[in-house]
Amino acid sequence: MQYRHSSGVDLGSTCCGSPRHRSRRTFLTIAALGAGAAMVAPLTTGAARAAQPAGEVDALLLSCMDYRLIDDIGRYMDGRGLTNRYDHVILAGASLGALTDQKKAWGEAFWDHVAVAKQLHRIRRVMVMDHRDCGAYRVFLKTDVAADPDRETAVHADQLRALGAAIKARHPDLEVELLLMALDGSVESIAESA
Repeated sequence: MQYRHSSGVDLGSTCCGSPRHRSRRTFLTIAALGAGAAMVAPLTTGAARAAQPAGEVDALLLSCMDYRLIDDIGRYMDGRGLTNRYDHVILAGASLGALTDQKKAWGEAFWDHVAVAKQLHRIRRVMVMDHRDCGAYRVFLKTDVAADPDRETAVHADQLRALGAAIKARHPDLEVELLLMALDGSVESIAESA
């Protein structure tokens, strides 16, 4: 069976159900057509982007780098209606990463990102999301708080509140939201004050 792209390019024939390309040129043509479609698709199908005023997002999210939760973080933000409506900064340990004296440059980078997000995207709030069983907490605090869930919550809450207070002190016009994610992707809010 012969296949042709809508542009008239011969895409080759099939053998045993898989396409066979006749030449490197055909392959490169197909690849270019696919890349072109990928570049145009966000422009034509991005309903969320079309509804968003240019240059504005709702929030800046600070989260941890833990690979186990990257997809869960995206799902959480999508579920909150924030798809394509937030900037994302990632530091190991999230709130602790922004506050630790062991990595002063990380804190400076966080504050720079907040300032740039305000200037470029007119953010209205900062969301800080720590997570349970955080390896960065073990590294920086030299102890494993994950074994005791109540203690773990208290330690994260202390760091989250400290960063939340610092955000409010530097940027009183921004709302602050403090969050703690479990390894199953569920998220609990942490009150700004105990």
